[in-house]
Amino acid sequence: MSAVELQVNRERFRSRVRFAGKKSLQNRHPGWMMDDFTRIQTFIKVVEAGSFSAAARCTDSSISAVARQIQSLEEELGIRLLNRSTRSLSLTEPGRLFFERVRTISKELRNAKSEATSFQDSVKGVLRVSLRVSTGTTIIVPALPRLVNQYPELGFDISLTDERPDLIANNIDVAVWMGHIPDTEIVARRLTRSERIVCASPGYFEGHGVPVTPQDLRHHNCLLYAARSYGNIWEFTKNGTREDIEVNGNLRSDNGLVLISAAMAGIGILVAQEWTVRLPVSRNELARTMSEYTVRPRAEDSELYVVYPSSRGLSRKVRIFVDFLVNLFHGEEASTDAPCLLADVPPN
Repeated sequence: MSAVELQVNRERFRSRVRFAGKKSLQNRHPGWMMDDFTRIQTFIKVVEAGSFSAAARCTDSSISAVARQIQSLEEELGIRLLNRSTRSLSLTEPGRLFFERVRTISKELRNAKSEATSFQDSVKGVLRVSLRVSTGTTIIVPALPRLVNQYPELGFDISLTDERPDLIANNIDVAVWMGHIPDTEIVARRLTRSERIVCASPGYFEGHGVPVTPQDLRHHNCLLYAARSYGNIWEFTKNGTREDIEVNGNLRSDNGLVLISAAMAGIGILVAQEWTVRLPVSRNELARTMSEYTVRPRAEDSELYVVYPSSRGLSRKVRIFVDFLVNLFHGEEASTDAPCLLADVPPN
């Protein structure tokens, strides 16, 4: 079938659906909308299950009842949705277009219902959570007692990994990921901005001077992160002007905790995500410099996100936990006594 013929068929299908929809609004009993929804749900189940018998088992109905619903839907639309034979079942072209549309609508309707009822649901049950290793152990888990005290019927099943497990396949309700979020069926809320700062200990600055321009860093011991996509070129921008500086130092590590600890010990200068060093800066264990510059040691972002699968909707326990994390990382739940050195988070 040519592209022109396919487009004509699609337009005919849409016209039939519009006509059938207008026609079917007349002389209907009060439950017509529920009847429509039931037939459409049955149609979706037949396609997904692959046969009338399989759909009947899934919906606890008889095969004849399933067949009648599909036939009724086809008669109302004035088109054939399914090609039937004794051995196989397949979608017609209009059937495929109809299936794609109503499956999306059905999923959105389930999500809307889930989100609406989540405001009345009690917060109880087990929440399955995947966290990055050090982010979980040093920031999130130490703050959990506040949430547990507020919702004593809420339990947690926590796994720690720096990988990105499949949320659906692993039955995970919520996860914390770092970096770019792929364009998939994932809902993401940002926990941290990708704001990097230049810092060192006050003792280092007293002994070696405070750099005020990127060029000054050529004369300082710079602590380098050794990981893929990182190097010894730090990119600075000020008033739209970019300046790339090659830096060097006597300490390189693929562990963020090592570099932050080294900077606090006075070994050298560090470029770090602001939120990873917020606590030592507030305690004057590290000091900032060159605040008027934007600094980037690599092209990729290192923002932290809380994510959950869109297909499940937003239950109240997921909503509560997501809001808890957002507040925690935005400072509303943060404690100045909580540790915040993150071994798994690149300092820059």
